[in-house]
Amino acid sequence: MSKGSKERADKGKFYRLAHDERFKTTLAFVFIGLAVFLIVAFVSYLFTWKADQSMAEFSRVSDQHSSHADNWMGKLGAWTAFKLITNGFGLASFFIPLIFLVLGFRLLKVKLLPLLWTLRTSLIGLALLSLILGFVSGNAGGFLGSGLGGAHGKVMSDWFVLLLGHLGTAILLLLLTFVFLTFTFVGFYSWFKRTSSSVYDSVTKAKLPKLPNTVKPAKSTPAPSMTSVHSVAPLEDSREEEDSEDEAENQDEETDLRETAEDGVAFEIVQSHTGNDEPVTETPTTGDEPEQYIMDPLDAMGPYDPTLELSNYQKPPLDLLIDRQSDETSVSPEELGNNKDKIVETLGNYGIQISKIKATPGPTVTLYEIVPAAGVRISKIKNLEDDIALSLSALGIRIIAPMPGKGTIGIEVPNMNPEIVSMRSIVASKRFQDSAMELPIALGKTISNDPFVFDLTKMPHLLVAGATGQGKSVGLNAIIASILYKKHPSQVKLVMVDPKSVEFSSYEKIEHHFLAKIPDSEEAIITDTKKVIYTLNSLCIEMETRYSLLKDAEVRNIKEYNTKFIARRLNPNLGHRFLPYIVLIIDEYADLMMTAGKEIETPIARLAQKARAAGIHLIIATQRPTVSIITGTIKANFPARIAFRVIQQIDSRTILDGSGANQLIGRGDLLFTSGGELTRVQCAFIDTPEIEDITKFINKQQGYLEAFPLPEYSPEDNAEAKEVDLSKKDEYFDEAARLMVAHQQGSTSLIQRKFSIGYNRAGRLMDQLEAAGIVGASEGSKARQVLFTDMASLEQYLNKLTQGNIS
Repeated sequence: MSKGSKERADKGKFYRLAHDERFKTTLAFVFIGLAVFLIVAFVSYLFTWKADQSMAEFSRVSDQHSSHADNWMGKLGAWTAFKLITNGFGLASFFIPLIFLVLGFRLLKVKLLPLLWTLRTSLIGLALLSLILGFVSGNAGGFLGSGLGGAHGKVMSDWFVLLLGHLGTAILLLLLTFVFLTFTFVGFYSWFKRTSSSVYDSVTKAKLPKLPNTVKPAKSTPAPSMTSVHSVAPLEDSREEEDSEDEAENQDEETDLRETAEDGVAFEIVQSHTGNDEPVTETPTTGDEPEQYIMDPLDAMGPYDPTLELSNYQKPPLDLLIDRQSDETSVSPEELGNNKDKIVETLGNYGIQISKIKATPGPTVTLYEIVPAAGVRISKIKNLEDDIALSLSALGIRIIAPMPGKGTIGIEVPNMNPEIVSMRSIVASKRFQDSAMELPIALGKTISNDPFVFDLTKMPHLLVAGATGQGKSVGLNAIIASILYKKHPSQVKLVMVDPKSVEFSSYEKIEHHFLAKIPDSEEAIITDTKKVIYTLNSLCIEMETRYSLLKDAEVRNIKEYNTKFIARRLNPNLGHRFLPYIVLIIDEYADLMMTAGKEIETPIARLAQKARAAGIHLIIATQRPTVSIITGTIKANFPARIAFRVIQQIDSRTILDGSGANQLIGRGDLLFTSGGELTRVQCAFIDTPEIEDITKFINKQQGYLEAFPLPEYSPEDNAEAKEVDLSKKDEYFDEAARLMVAHQQGSTSLIQRKFSIGYNRAGRLMDQLEAAGIVGASEGSKARQVLFTDMASLEQYLNKLTQGNIS
């Protein structure tokens, strides 16, 4: 091996060791333990220094086997304290354990104090305080053997006294102390202000005062391009398709074929999956960091980690969910055989011959796929739906003629002993745990007993409807639980609207983790209709703000934007920030439409049409699926729909644009469509105590200081324009005027980003600037003309405006 290759290999080992979490954790506890040892030894030495001094004066601790040390940390503590305090820096030595303490907690990703500030302050303070204490104590005291400043303080103070005299030394020390305290407290105040100014900007501003133009890639891996980052999703989709094909092959291998001697009809019973996928071992994560980036072991200056502020957050464990899974199948072979015989007999009574039947048992419904004999019309079988239900004495027979993509006709028959699908079995499945979806939703089990998981971001909005008591509320809880089990609080925020005030009350506990609300709202769960209107309009403002950020970042959607931000290619000082997904969940949409009508429908239609790329998704539920509630505008923008059982066929047509929901059996039995074929799913059951346990688990952990703030909205913002009163100027008026002149561009979004205010307030500021004659009138999508060309004339004009000399 060449010398250069060996050096590169050694550097690679060093980097791997520096980034190893086990090594960091071990080193952290070593530093913290050393700090505790020094503090205890130092404090003890203040009381035992006389008794231990003679023993500690020996050069080695082992030289005094028979001596006894009074120090609380034994001989090693007495010897260390003697070397650092008496022979070293005196009482100033307490700065040394502070350095180790801050270093240890920083390696554990806990910021007690700013690291560089601590190192600079401690090292300078160590020397300066020792000198001051040595000068103050002088030759008068023998405390600690060499005075308060230790040997260093005594020697240095004697040298300065000899050089400058007592008065000159005192003046110099006072000057140095003033400079030291000034820089120390200014640096600490700046750090404290950055970290406490905003919950969601604190990490960015504290860690990234200045962003590098490029991110240095590791030598072992080429720097990733945007193309390589974005190509991950198609690759994962192809893997999922391969997995589904493998499952289909395994399912075919598990099919039994049985000949029925009486009628000669081939009968298959598909031994469907039990759904008990091997649960994935839970490993709490705080966010993955790509290995292709080199990180500073102390400041972690690599890819931005949105989970860093709540780095110790743990996702809820599976133990909080009840395992209701039964080991025994809910459908016996005798039941399958009897139903098959009755179907064949009923069809035979009407002269319909079939050649084959295949049965696929599900948790609550069994699908019988029949292959009719040649020449049999499908419509003839479809018309026998009620007759088959009568012969089977079953509730809710549904005939699918033909089965999409198959040359068969499906007859869905409810099981005599339906099975309860537990939420735990779905969340623990590999399909959910290993999912690479942005917002995976674990809804339940399909008719073939497979976990049903879909990506909310691909829908992109969801309409849920069903009669009272048919499982709608349980379905919403299953959707919310899926998000809580899969995502970190920094990655998704929930806006919950509950007009009935009882459905979502359990989620108030996670306000500081997952919920978002408008600034002046006291309740985390929105129940008042007026607040709902304000919140919907606030989400529209957030949507427009996000689109402005996407435009500036030259990306098309939130996924590309966050990928760019994580790679530190967007500057937070220009208003850019990590954008979490926002999911709006409305429990009873019909009640809102009855009380507010167009005030509710209009912003929802705007969000449904445009909010997908901005990362805002809607879930609307109602128990009254009438055309007056689910209007054409809503249906056109909600291609994904979930229909629980309804009483009338017309309600089914309103939800699904066809029949089917009126033939369900209830208790979580549902039909799902995303604009294509219908999928029958048994919704996973999650009870209220389980929701309480999940929210309590999350609530016990560290959260943000407040709920995620949505932009402010005032109802007068949408009123007709009134004459602007310049006597009530915005507090940012003068600064906004200077900003416009500096950029020579009248842009509302520029004001919004610069001052971190809502779109409506920025618009009012722009109206005031126009009324004052600083910018011109609106020119549509073009930026306004700035009427001042230099700062001097602007300042003169602002002074006159303040003094009231301009009408």
